[in-house]
Amino acid sequence: MRFIRLIDILCYICISRIKKISMTKFGELIGSRIPTLIDFYTEWEDDSNLHSILRDVAAALGDKAKVVKIDIAKNETLAAALRIKGNPTFIIYKDGEMKWRQTGLQDANTLISLVQQYV
Repeated sequence: MRFIRLIDILCYICISRIKKISMTKFGELIGSRIPTLIDFYTEWEDDSNLHSILRDVAAALGDKAKVVKIDIAKNETLAAALRIKGNPTFIIYKDGEMKWRQTGLQDANTLISLVQQYV
């Protein structure tokens, strides 16, 4: 699988597809019955190693969860509302409820284990 990087407001990364999502869809995105792992990042501080980690997480979870990247520089209102201060910040949502949140790098196995708790 080739990893495609989209420079967009939101992108949904999955094993076989990448889907663009508008900001108006954020509530719908986090309201999903399957867990959603969101990586809040900035493009100018983006770490290519993190792309590899998220690709591994998406591959391991398949259709059991969503993996999403949100550029906080392009979504300042959302980042402020969620009080995103550090980069990266990871949040897991399920059924519209925040289940877990952590700022700082995480390895793929940790992220996979955390998301699997909510599958």
